[in-house]
Amino acid sequence: MQKRHTDRYSYFNEQADTTLKHVIPFVQGLISFDKNTRILEIGCGEGGNLKPFADMGCQIIGVDMNQNKIRNAKSFFESHPNKNNTQFILQDIYESEDLGQFDFVFMRDVLEHIHNQERFMDFVQQFLKPKGLFFLGFPPFQNPFGGHQQICKSKILSTTPYYHNLPKPIYRGILKLFKEPEYQIENLLEVKDTGITIERFEKIVKKYNYQIKKKTFYFINPNYEIKFGLKPRKQNKLINNIPYLRNYLITTNYYLLTLQ
Repeated sequence: MQKRHTDRYSYFNEQADTTLKHVIPFVQGLISFDKNTRILEIGCGEGGNLKPFADMGCQIIGVDMNQNKIRNAKSFFESHPNKNNTQFILQDIYESEDLGQFDFVFMRDVLEHIHNQERFMDFVQQFLKPKGLFFLGFPPFQNPFGGHQQICKSKILSTTPYYHNLPKPIYRGILKLFKEPEYQIENLLEVKDTGITIERFEKIVKKYNYQIKKKTFYFINPNYEIKFGLKPRKQNKLINNIPYLRNYLITTNYYLLTLQ
């Protein structure tokens, strides 16, 4: 397990840095961010992804089910100049129907943890204004660390790629062999249950009448720049166009959707 997973303020700053350097440039030219822009982040954690938008004066709401993370978010934004336009809500998004509509709905590294993604993608439409944009960044499950095994306490397991693709009984056995705590094993198996592929995501997008405004596939995840000092790198176009195989060789996808 890396220090960044236990030092929450460092993780907050890491999230803010990636959003500022990579997510905002990805959507520039398609939306303007100012004091009139309403932004919703689903699965906001400590709110690091929202800090660059708060810095621009936007009206932001973050929703998360983790009490400690929401508590941290409120603490981290306590001295922010735009704190009066920020709100962090401890709630299941399915119980948040009264939030209104937003210019920009934001999710990064969250979709792969959601059960029944079809239901979710249908439900979230109510939060989008008629010309609103929906950003999603998520790793295909089959990619080298798509099982989120980097959170393992074992250094060997946390740095070994691809073994999360093994059948569940074998995967569980490996985690037990290296003495991962039972709660950690259950968390990792849940990621295996909820993991999503590019093909299934785009099928859901089409089914629920979203339009893909923009998409980018990365060989080196932009978030790896601050985590590992690696320069972000887009995946080869040939790989991008090979269904199923590409899930093993792409570390994250950036999508920008709107309703048709």
